[in-house]
Amino acid sequence: MKHLILTSAIVAAFAAPVGAETLTIGTATAQTGGLAYADVPTMQGMKLAIDEINAAGGIDGATKIALLEKDVRSDPAQTSIAAQELADAGVSVIVLPGDSDPALAAIGVVSSAKIPAISTVASSPTLPQIGGDYMFSNFPGDNVQAAVSAKWAWDEGYKTAWIVYSPDTQYTTMPLYFRDVFKKLGGEMLGESTNTIGQQDFSAIATTIAAQDPQPDLVMTSAYEPDFPSMLIALRAAGVTSQVIGSDGIDSPTTFSLGDVGEDVVFTTAGFAIKGSPLEAFDKAFEQKYGSAPESIYSAVGYDLIKVIEAAVIVAGSIDPTKIRDAMADLENVQGATGLITYKGTNGMPVRQVSLIRVKDGGRELVGQPSPDANLIPAPRMQ
Repeated sequence: MKHLILTSAIVAAFAAPVGAETLTIGTATAQTGGLAYADVPTMQGMKLAIDEINAAGGIDGATKIALLEKDVRSDPAQTSIAAQELADAGVSVIVLPGDSDPALAAIGVVSSAKIPAISTVASSPTLPQIGGDYMFSNFPGDNVQAAVSAKWAWDEGYKTAWIVYSPDTQYTTMPLYFRDVFKKLGGEMLGESTNTIGQQDFSAIATTIAAQDPQPDLVMTSAYEPDFPSMLIALRAAGVTSQVIGSDGIDSPTTFSLGDVGEDVVFTTAGFAIKGSPLEAFDKAFEQKYGSAPESIYSAVGYDLIKVIEAAVIVAGSIDPTKIRDAMADLENVQGATGLITYKGTNGMPVRQVSLIRVKDGGRELVGQPSPDANLIPAPRMQ
């Protein structure tokens, strides 16, 4: 399998060459179930990166990467079991599912085994706070995404808002961060609605919002498949004309196949393939390997995850889990497919770019890639 290697200058600056060993990465990810829409493409990106590294002789030209894969079926209990099996097998790093709730089920295993664990795309800023020193995220935080989208909405002239969120998971409470930022900027919240994960009928919520006079300028949600398409269809059917703002969970083929219903939805995500960018190069390499272009940003984020591990191993000069963890926590400006990634000075949440995307003619249109205003980013919300 392959992956890109860091330059010799970086290697010389940070560490002695890694020994001719094999780095085993254990993956306890959701290859089936509700989170598969994110974890499956993430794993594809990871494997592309590993292929590139191994074809170049391994990390630092010496250390090959092997994967030990387990499907946790989007289930927290299975995640805990799989993490323990991977720890018992002696892996150096564990990759966890793309949602904080199942990822946090592995806390006990990760902490006691002292093996660094990183979620594929979980974005709750509480993940490393609750998970401890060995838990890392790999995606822009919910509070950061919310700060970016709320600031954009305010700057666009939207003055009133309605949020729809679910208390069932940490990720689906992202609209609460949006609410806090929007109000801080001067916006007015006309109301909020809650839903359950897997809810099929959103007609009551849609009718309530449609009945507002005037309707809110925007509706913000972090619902994802299959909830988001059902919600959006219900909103438009009820006559809600408000701007709809979503988050990275809707960066999927379904969103772009909704036709007029999905048109002009704006959402935050981890990257956009600008001409000449590393992400454009990644997309081409992905298509060459898999025969089709990536369907979402998650594949590139998976590639980035391996780049972070690679950089940590080079800095550590070892495949020892504790040394990798310490090196990972101090990484700065690691070049990934989606941009630069930094963990230094954070608590395990990466500092990385956020992109705003608009659904346009069934495709992606870049709205902007603003730097988050640090003064607007809310503190992590503990459930």
